[in-house]
Amino acid sequence: MQIDKQRKTLLRQLPGVDKLMEIIKKEPEWQEIPNSVILNAIRITLDKTRSRILEGNLQDIVQQIDSNKLLSQIKDRIKKANFPNLMMVINATGVVVHTNLGRSLLAESVLNHLFDISRRYSNLEFDLKNGIRGSRYSLVEDLICEISGAEAAMVVNNNAGAVLLCLDTMARGKNVIVSRGELVEIGGAFRIPDVMAKSGAILKEVGTTNRTHQKDYENAIDEHTGLLLKVHTSNYSIIGFTTAVPLSKIAALGQKHHLPVMEDLGSGTFIDFLRYGLAKEPTVQESVATGVNLITFSGDKLLGGPQAGIILGEKEIIAKIKSNPLTRALRIDKLTLAALESTLRLYRDEALAVQHIPTLAMITAPFETIQAKAEKIKTDLSQLINDKGKIVLLDLTSRVGGGALPRLNLPSKCVGVTVFGISANTIELSLRQQTPAIIGRIETDQYILDPRTIQDDEIPMIKKAFAQLLDNNILD
Repeated sequence: MQIDKQRKTLLRQLPGVDKLMEIIKKEPEWQEIPNSVILNAIRITLDKTRSRILEGNLQDIVQQIDSNKLLSQIKDRIKKANFPNLMMVINATGVVVHTNLGRSLLAESVLNHLFDISRRYSNLEFDLKNGIRGSRYSLVEDLICEISGAEAAMVVNNNAGAVLLCLDTMARGKNVIVSRGELVEIGGAFRIPDVMAKSGAILKEVGTTNRTHQKDYENAIDEHTGLLLKVHTSNYSIIGFTTAVPLSKIAALGQKHHLPVMEDLGSGTFIDFLRYGLAKEPTVQESVATGVNLITFSGDKLLGGPQAGIILGEKEIIAKIKSNPLTRALRIDKLTLAALESTLRLYRDEALAVQHIPTLAMITAPFETIQAKAEKIKTDLSQLINDKGKIVLLDLTSRVGGGALPRLNLPSKCVGVTVFGISANTIELSLRQQTPAIIGRIETDQYILDPRTIQDDEIPMIKKAFAQLLDNNILD
């Protein structure tokens, strides 16, 4: 009975909503905040406090219902409510095309064009020459064809959408022949067989997981066949006793049987990475040269542009795809088009593309450049941490990421951080909760920063975050 009285007393001591609103609105920094946001924060805080009073330990609760503490909780909720959910993070993982962290960064010239287009009207679907309605696809089609050598091209919202649209247009109700070893699953558990089923096409697997021969395709072709599909296994690799049929031979087989042939290139690149001492990745230009009828690939992976699904191929086939009603549901907006066009223009000069497109610059970065950045980070953190920990340089590897070049390890000089009395997991958690959040990795009980994916202007932010970590009395 006595406990019930104590709880009732504490409940009566809680300030009212109007009183708390009045106190908060008197302070200048909160006057521009919408009343609805403040009111919601007050109600949530009071509701949680009432629940603790009714259900929790009374001794702990008495200390928590002080007006100043309630106000502090309310203000924290208001700040959180007004902070963007999508925010900048620092990628210190060494994974260049990091799907969870937004994949490719955009070039500076791309951002400038994006800014101009986003704040003004544009000729998105207006033909300036003839003064009539135009097509948004024409804004990038000529550029894609110029770089790739294809007859025609169009762009949709992502590569999964591109594959879906192509299959729906070319093979609805018909068999699509594909090697069993190429039935890939991409991020988010999206699988080629599932995309195919949604398109209305019928999957016909040939070969085995590790070996598929040309005769397997040949034997599977019948009057119900609508398309031959080649899927580039960019996000995994089968090694050992393997056989795969080259795209050029599948293209020739399609011509022989008067069947269209499509390749899903996945990542897609216009750059031959062999020239930069890296592993071979088939280029878009090489696929076009085989005579394949249709090719799809992503815009925000090895291309280094915005999220998009690029479709290119024969003019007659592209025209059919453009007229498919699904095209409107999958079309890209003006900002994506602006970013993609600006990115593609850089590819007219490969040296400029490698220098200015961040994804390419990070993948092809000389080891000496990464080492110099690592030494800078080590110096900054050593001065800060001093005798409270240990900073070392480590020879580790970076990854391309984004489901591209899965077997390629990029040599990197990384920074290993140890703070005495603090676990690597605690460091990771603390840095992840900073603003901006820093996303690193943990190896051999050390917190690892990989300079390959750290931008120069982010180094001071990393130093500030570590200073905050040390100031939070974690060592006590």
